[in-house]
Amino acid sequence: MHLPAYRPKNKGEISQELGLSAEQRSDLRAELASLEREGTVVKGKKARYRLRGQEGNHLSGTLRFKARGAAWFYPDLQDPANVASDIDLERFKRIHVSAQKTSVALDGDRVVLSVDRLGPPIWWKHARHKKRILDAPGAEDHASGRVERILERRSGVVVGTLIERRGFIYVKPEDRSLPSTIELDDCAGGESGQKVAVRLLEWRSRQLAPKGEVVEVLGWPDDTGVDIRGIILRHGLREEFSSEVLEEAEHVSSDVDGESLLGRVDWREAVVITIDPADARDFDDAIWVRKMDDGWELAVHIADVAHYVRPDTAIDQEARKRGNSTYLVDRVLPMLPEQLSNGICSLVPGEDRFTRCAVMQFDRKGKMILSRLERAIIRSRRRLTYDEAQAILDAGGKEAGARSDEVEVLINQSWELAEILRQRRFAEGALDLDFPEVRMELDAHGRAAGYRRDDYNESHQLIEEFMLAANEAVALAVKNAMRPSIYRVHDDPDHDKIHEFAELARMHGYEPGDLLNKKHIQRLLDDCRGHPGEHSIKLGLLKSLKRASYREEPLGHYGLSKSDYCHFTSPIRRYADLVVHRAVDPLLTNPEEESGRRMTQSQCAEIAGHISTCERTSASAEAESHRLKMLEWLALGTHSSHPPVFEAVITDVRQIGLMVEALDILQRGLVRRDHFPPGSWRLERHRMRYLTAAGGELFLGQLVRVRVAHVNIERQQVDFILVEE
Repeated sequence: MHLPAYRPKNKGEISQELGLSAEQRSDLRAELASLEREGTVVKGKKARYRLRGQEGNHLSGTLRFKARGAAWFYPDLQDPANVASDIDLERFKRIHVSAQKTSVALDGDRVVLSVDRLGPPIWWKHARHKKRILDAPGAEDHASGRVERILERRSGVVVGTLIERRGFIYVKPEDRSLPSTIELDDCAGGESGQKVAVRLLEWRSRQLAPKGEVVEVLGWPDDTGVDIRGIILRHGLREEFSSEVLEEAEHVSSDVDGESLLGRVDWREAVVITIDPADARDFDDAIWVRKMDDGWELAVHIADVAHYVRPDTAIDQEARKRGNSTYLVDRVLPMLPEQLSNGICSLVPGEDRFTRCAVMQFDRKGKMILSRLERAIIRSRRRLTYDEAQAILDAGGKEAGARSDEVEVLINQSWELAEILRQRRFAEGALDLDFPEVRMELDAHGRAAGYRRDDYNESHQLIEEFMLAANEAVALAVKNAMRPSIYRVHDDPDHDKIHEFAELARMHGYEPGDLLNKKHIQRLLDDCRGHPGEHSIKLGLLKSLKRASYREEPLGHYGLSKSDYCHFTSPIRRYADLVVHRAVDPLLTNPEEESGRRMTQSQCAEIAGHISTCERTSASAEAESHRLKMLEWLALGTHSSHPPVFEAVITDVRQIGLMVEALDILQRGLVRRDHFPPGSWRLERHRMRYLTAAGGELFLGQLVRVRVAHVNIERQQVDFILVEE
C-alpha cells in the first residue's frame, strides 16, 4: 500500500495480488480488520482498502461532555475536510473521548479531534459482558479519539466564586472537571465570596491553572437570579434582542385583512381551539376535528410565522442563531421577539390569525388516506389548558349535546380519533416513553417554593397524536416533492447500550427478551407500567437510545417508528419548523405568488447541524436550572420542623448504601448505610439486597419512605434517610 502505484483494492484483489492460498485468506481478513481498528488503513467505497492520509484521521466537530468527565465528539458533517477524510461519517456519527483526552475543551466547544481507533477496543474480546456485543450488528461502529486543539469556544465563560486571599486573586469554579483555581489579575469590582463569570484567556493543560478575566460580577450566592444568570452565561445563551431586531419587529404589520388575506381559506366560523399548558403565553397550534361516516377529518392549524419572518431579515438571522426558545425555570429566552411570539403570531382566542394548515383524512382504523396543505385564517373559539380539556374528557361528554357545548363535543370527538391513532402507532412499533413532568414553583423573589407535577394524561396525548400526524404528513409531502428541507431523525440505538439496558431490566426482575426487536421493548414497557420501577426502566431505556437530531435527509425516526418525519408544528419556538414552513410554500393548495427563494440541500444541512447543537445546549441549560431549584427546595426542607416525606423506589444496591428515586418529584439520591434502620445489615450483592438476622430486608425495586437528610448543591447530590412506618 505504500507503493506509489498502489490503487485501493478489496480483500479479494489484495489476496490475489499477494498470491495467498485459501487458508491464508482468513489471516488476511483478520490483519486488515486489526489495521482498520488501529487507524492504519481505511476501508473506503466498495470495501476497498488504502492507507490513511497524513491528516486523514483529523476531524472537526463539537464536543459534548458526559457526567463523569468523558465526552462524545460529533463530527461536522458539512465540513469539506471531514467529508474528504478517509473516515465514514455515517458509520461514526459520534466518537468517544475519555476524560484524560479532552485536553482543555469545555462542553459545546468546536474542536479538532485526532481519531485513535476505529472499531471496538481489543479488550472487548476478553470481557465476558462484551463478547456478545461483538457479534451484534453495529459492533464495528465504535471509535475513540483525543482533542488536539480548540477551534471555537461555545462561550468560554466559567462561573465560580471570587476569592481574594493574601494578595492572591482567583476564582474557584463550580465545574468540578476544571482545575480548582482560575488565576485573575484583578477583582473587576467584585468582592471575595461573590459569584462571578470568568472568560478563560490562557489554559494550556488540565494540570495547570487557567488564567482568566472577570466579565460580570453576578452577586452574592443567595441574591435573586444569580444562579440562573450563571447558567445563561455558562451556556452562551442569547438574552436580549438587538435594537435592529426590535425595530424590525415593531414594523411587522399586524394587518390581517386586505391583500394579505387574499387566497387564504377562511376557517373563522369553524370551531377551532387551542390546548396548552396553563402558563403558556405563545399559542402556535390549534385543532379542528370532524367525525364522518367512514372516518375522521382533522385540521391542524399552525401559526404562519413564515408570513411575518422573511428569509435573511434581521429577525430571521437572529432566530437562526438562537435555533429555538429556551425554557428556564424562571424565564423564557424566546427565539422570536415578544411582539411576534406572544403577539401577532400567537393564536389567541377571538382574534383573527394567519395559519399554515394540514388537513388530513383518516379511515376508521386511523390510517391516513388523504392530506392537503393550505394557507388559512382562523379565529380561535376558545383557549383551553390541559387541565380544562382533561376535565371535559373525564366528564365523558355527558353534557355534550347542546349547541352551547360545541367545544366539549369537539374535545370528545378529538379523543376518539387520537386514541385510535395512538393505538395504531404503538402497533406499528413506536415506543411509549411518556414521562410525567415536574415543574418547580418559585416565589416573588425567584426562590424555590414548591413543585407541581403534570401527569401525561389523555389531554396531552390528544395534542401529541395530532401534532405527530401533521408532522408526518408534511414530511411525506416535502420528501415526495423532493424539496430541500430539514427532517427530524432518530437513529437506531447502539447494540451495546441496548444489551446494558437488558441487564438493568433483569436486575429489576424482568425477562426482557431480545431488545433488538422493538416489540420486545414495548412488551417490557407494558409489563412495568404501574409498577414502582416503571420510571427507572423508562429512564434506563431513554439513556440507551441516541439523541434525536435534525438532518437534511429523511433517515427515519426509531422511537416513533416513522420513516418520514419532520418538525412543522412549533415555528414560534423552533427554527427547524420555520425552515419546513418555507419548504412547503409551493406545495400549498393556495401558495403565495412570491414564496421566497428556495434553500439548497447544503444550506439545509448546515442549518440542521447548527440547530441540533442549539437544541442540546438549551436542553442542558433547562435541565440544570430545574435541577438547581429542586435541590434548593429540598435543602430548605431539611430545616423545616415538618420535612416532607416521599415514597421512593430502590433503584440500585451498593456497598455504600441504596440508590433511591423519590417517585413524586423524580429525584434520585443515596441512602447511606448510616441512615438504615437500627440493626446489623449484611449486603448480598448477587441478590441486590441487604438483610438483618432479625429478618429485615431492603431489596432492589422495593418501595420505601424517605426524607431528605442532606443536600450538596455544589456537587448536586442528595442524601435521603429511611423513614420507618
